[in-house]
Amino acid sequence: MSKRHDAKYKIDRRMGQNIWGRPKSPVNRREYGPGQHGQRRKGKVSDFGTQLKAKQKLKGYYGSISEKQFRGIYQEASRMKGDTGANLIGLLERRLDAVVYRAKFVPTVWAARQFVNHGHVKVNGRRVTIPSFRVKVGDLIEVKESSKQLGIVLEAVQLAERDVPEYVEVDHHKMTAKLARIPELNDVPYAVIMEPNLVVEFYSR
Repeated sequence: MSKRHDAKYKIDRRMGQNIWGRPKSPVNRREYGPGQHGQRRKGKVSDFGTQLKAKQKLKGYYGSISEKQFRGIYQEASRMKGDTGANLIGLLERRLDAVVYRAKFVPTVWAARQFVNHGHVKVNGRRVTIPSFRVKVGDLIEVKESSKQLGIVLEAVQLAERDVPEYVEVDHHKMTAKLARIPELNDVPYAVIMEPNLVVEFYSR
């Protein structure tokens, strides 16, 4: 599991956007970057800078995946048939921690990674502790029986700030979920605009 090097709100401020749509994000109050010179860090951004920011934003959204792992996902997406950017999004949304987050079993992507890592989730009846585990369409994801009453789970189910997307089928009474289909970019409920095409351009240089 990659380490959480950056606080999630620090990522928001660096990007100048509330990338998870969280009501407590400092970007809701001030849109400039962190540090004493944050307000002055404006100016023309190069094509490389725009592509880098798009990559950092998408990578950060999924819990700051390590660069090695993220590049590996991109390379796999580029080998698949069809649009590489769309394939990249599909692979990211098939991560077990992403599905757990989308199903609203936990409140944040960071919590989803920890939740899986600590053994609270089963896939098709077997405990899986790898956040990057690749979920297939139709797989049954469930919260372990002894974990269903954890405060973090009960809190997440009640969250009004986001909804479960259509491509994830959820039963919050049984605490189970299924990936109904692999989503397109427009299906994914990002709080801000993600630009996987720029990520592709970044790695294609």
